[in-house]
Amino acid sequence: MPTIVEDVIAKTQMVDIDSPPKEEKLNGKEHDVSSGETQTKAAQEEQENKKVQERKAIDGKEPHGEAEKEEVPVQVEPKTGVSFPIRLDDGKQLKAVGLRKKSMLGLGIKIYGFGIYADNQRLKDLLTSKFEKAPAKSTKEMYQMVIDSDLGMMVQLVIVFSSLTMSMVRKNFDEGLGASIKKLTGGKNEELAKKIMGEASDDIKLTTGSVIEISRLPGYILQTRVKGEVVSSVESELLCRAYIHMYLGDDPFDKEAKEKFGMSLLSLF
Repeated sequence: MPTIVEDVIAKTQMVDIDSPPKEEKLNGKEHDVSSGETQTKAAQEEQENKKVQERKAIDGKEPHGEAEKEEVPVQVEPKTGVSFPIRLDDGKQLKAVGLRKKSMLGLGIKIYGFGIYADNQRLKDLLTSKFEKAPAKSTKEMYQMVIDSDLGMMVQLVIVFSSLTMSMVRKNFDEGLGASIKKLTGGKNEELAKKIMGEASDDIKLTTGSVIEISRLPGYILQTRVKGEVVSSVESELLCRAYIHMYLGDDPFDKEAKEKFGMSLLSLF
């Protein structure tokens, strides 16, 4: 039969075995070690997140290991130094770059650099519907097919003349389109020519690098954007033809750009 002393020892051992581990005491207070480790880990993660955000702010992009937007190569228009992406978000490809000059006080003033964009597959389908094989060189008929078609195209204009105003742009297009319409029809249509700049306010400030985009959309719609804002959208087959004619017609703004466009057409066969 166990003695009183042995009975006390046995009970003490049971208490030691069954009782949960005691928490450490710091400065007289109980301290949960596992809780402290969790808090330390959380603090480290928070610090790391702060560093990631700081790198984003400095680099202006996502850190390595995260998805980054594909960088699209560019082509530089040599006379202006303006860069044009070789591909747009909608898939249109850059077919030619050029320069629009204007004679002022006997001087040839550089007004804007431009890039002509079109869908390669649609261009190829258009050409192969008329030509069984590639001509030896680009022909007037090829250019006229593109001018007369409903093929979606876009001409991006980047301003290089620092003193250009919206009223000057409006006058320039009124004159250019008016002359183009006359060549296509034999007559004038000043009212139609003036629609390309639509409701664009003369208060819009243009600076070097400002962008104007004029697109021919399916359905013979000519849409104009100035600094990202749509200022006109006109449904007119004649206006669409006249606009593309200014770049690919008999008397284009930039003959070299027209020739480059023609070479790009031949490469599609």
